[in-house]
Amino acid sequence: MSQYKVLTLWNEERINEEDTRTLRTPTREAPVPFDPETQQAILTMKEAFLERDDAAGLAAPQIGIGRRIIAFRSRGFDENDPARRAEDCEILVNPRITQRRGEPVVMDEGCLSCPDIRVEISRHPEIKVRGLDTEGRKVSKRYLDFAARVIQHEMDHLDGKLIVDYEGSVFIPKKREDFFAKFFQEK
Repeated sequence: MSQYKVLTLWNEERINEEDTRTLRTPTREAPVPFDPETQQAILTMKEAFLERDDAAGLAAPQIGIGRRIIAFRSRGFDENDPARRAEDCEILVNPRITQRRGEPVVMDEGCLSCPDIRVEISRHPEIKVRGLDTEGRKVSKRYLDFAARVIQHEMDHLDGKLIVDYEGSVFIPKKREDFFAKFFQEK
């Protein structure tokens, strides 16, 4: 069990209004140089992400941090061992996509903050991202395919956007159809 609670739009019975407010609030840029609050947020993000074996990425608002920080697995996606290795993960602070390339590709995505569903989303297969590393050094890097998709997904979180905001097909487990019919009707 994770020591860090991931905020969700809903649980088994109802909509989580307080979590939803946090998830829908756009995040603030981290000050440069990093203040102690930002340094602690980076450490918390690293710990929270590395302890999970059920996610390719995590954004700060998902654990209640209102800063522009994302953590993601940048390699090792095809390995059978889901264990996290620090060298397979990256953290970016104040990330910005500066370039998108390639014909967008549609794939279904899940999200820790929108449990039980998957949504078809179109994303670019190649992006260039600028930001800061955990030490506050400037980074400019190109990401491809699945890593590019994960980063675009996590960066959506920084602006309060979630997979349920996309127009793609939604895949819902049969046992939860009644609950989600009500949720998507209210949108």
